[in-house]
Amino acid sequence: MSEALTQLEADIRADLAMIAHPCAAWLEPKTGPDGKPALDVLIVGAGQSGIAIGFGLTRSRVSNFLLLDKAEEGQEGPWLTYARMPTLRSPKDYTGPDLDIPSLTYQSWHEARFGKDSWQQLGLIERGRWAEYLLWLRRTIGLPVRNACELLEIAPASDGLLAARVKRAGEVDTLYARKIVLATGQEGMGDWVIPEQLRDLPARSVATVADDIDFEGLRGKRVAVIGAGASAFDNAATALEAGAAEVHLLCRRAQIQVIQPYRWLTFRGFLRHLSDLDDAWRWRFMRKILEMREGFPQPTYDRCARHANFKLHEGAPVEAARQTVDGVELLTPRGAVSADVVICGTGIDMDFAGRSELSRFAGNIATWADRYHPPENERNERLGRFPYLADDYAFTERVPGKTPWISDIHLFAIASTMSFGPSGSSINAMTTAVPKLVHGLTRGLFRADIARHWASLSAYDVPQAVVTRPARKTEESP
Repeated sequence: MSEALTQLEADIRADLAMIAHPCAAWLEPKTGPDGKPALDVLIVGAGQSGIAIGFGLTRSRVSNFLLLDKAEEGQEGPWLTYARMPTLRSPKDYTGPDLDIPSLTYQSWHEARFGKDSWQQLGLIERGRWAEYLLWLRRTIGLPVRNACELLEIAPASDGLLAARVKRAGEVDTLYARKIVLATGQEGMGDWVIPEQLRDLPARSVATVADDIDFEGLRGKRVAVIGAGASAFDNAATALEAGAAEVHLLCRRAQIQVIQPYRWLTFRGFLRHLSDLDDAWRWRFMRKILEMREGFPQPTYDRCARHANFKLHEGAPVEAARQTVDGVELLTPRGAVSADVVICGTGIDMDFAGRSELSRFAGNIATWADRYHPPENERNERLGRFPYLADDYAFTERVPGKTPWISDIHLFAIASTMSFGPSGSSINAMTTAVPKLVHGLTRGLFRADIARHWASLSAYDVPQAVVTRPARKTEESP
């Protein structure tokens, strides 16, 4: 470790000690039905969101929590798996999981590792460097993490606890917790979409942008990428760089989307207070943003356009697909496109029932379609399938009273978007979204213990001072 990084970590300890007030512990441990200690909070997902939530809980004097992640250490999140861009798309000075502590920012880490001149010359943060920074952040803060541990199911347990059935190294165990946070990123409430027109094609011919694709195996092959978002372009570029014979990118719009609405909304008012608006305004804003979809920066487009064997097809939604003798044929209004492999960059759809961890209550999760009916000209069936969350990011019931325990399960993921705007998947929203979630968690924990707190106050008799009074003089008798 460099001297500068050692000094930075010493500065972090000093910073956190300086702002530790109030440092009093305020939660008492509970015990699960099996006699083992129960957690106050279980965080599922140890990527950037999980790290930020754990840090927020630590600062709120909640120490009895655990992060678990199905990935091995260092592989959490998309950065070293299916993220296929060279750099982050966010500007380098966006802060996030540091929660506004200057010594914990990426900039502080980068300068300690590579020097201030390197930071000044940096354009965008390299994807691998961001992954390295997150691992350093988690270790420096000292968060408890259990890797290679998969959540299988959540169920109610006695005494207001939740039972999380998990699997690690082939062994199944049950963890008990008062609160569970699903910080499960992109696919936490559904799955990546393969358009219906392609579902009868052989599995070997179709993949999504999140799959483990053998790009070297695409050398000399014809590749079609469906979708025109940033991830679709990233996959097209990766195929081109691996030596694909030709790559076709099919965009259903008449023109590709080059405006990035997430740049517009990156201001404190929107990020902090969208969730305070009524349903009509929340729906109106997020429908506009999500129907625009995310644009992409110039380097993302240039990475593809520099290849002569790249072709962009605008106004070309896939209307039908069929297997041919030598591959796949995609039929569009602009003509047929032949390919050996099709990669779908068509996003994620909500599918609660398809997630095993939600199986006990998937049918009773309220959606936006259950709670809000927009005007005819603002309807969107896909967005109506997003979960309708309470003000603390908790699930709400479709049928009240059927599964009341889901109010202690909180969602901080891409599926939180309709209720809170960008939060569970966006670096730019973390410094406002994570404190809001942590506030909701601690509020729930405090309210659940209100009788104990009242009894504690009623019995409180610790004097703060010793008062001595002079003896009173007695009057002499006449």
